Amino acid sequence: MRREPNQNGFIESFNGRLRDECLNIELFWSVEDARDKLEKWRMDYNHHRPHSSLANLPPAAFANELQHRTPNKIRVPSIATYSN
Repeated sequence: MRREPNQNGFIESFNGRLRDECLNIELFWSVEDARDKLEKWRMDYNHHRPHSSLANLPPAAFANELQHRTPNKIRVPSIATYSN
């Protein structure tokens, strides 16, 4: 069954965060300006900001840890944790 984005809590959470932290506070003077500001926000979101659901690591660092981890170094939540 294919789900719509408005039925996916992860997407809705991300969309709300993007809206609250970037889209609602920035003025975009051109498409290039919008791209620059959104890229700056994306880099902060993915490379600097810790995420509690990712062992308090930024997504990029968490992905790097998963690629180089030893068993039991990081606890990865199971999908069942997020099911309704």
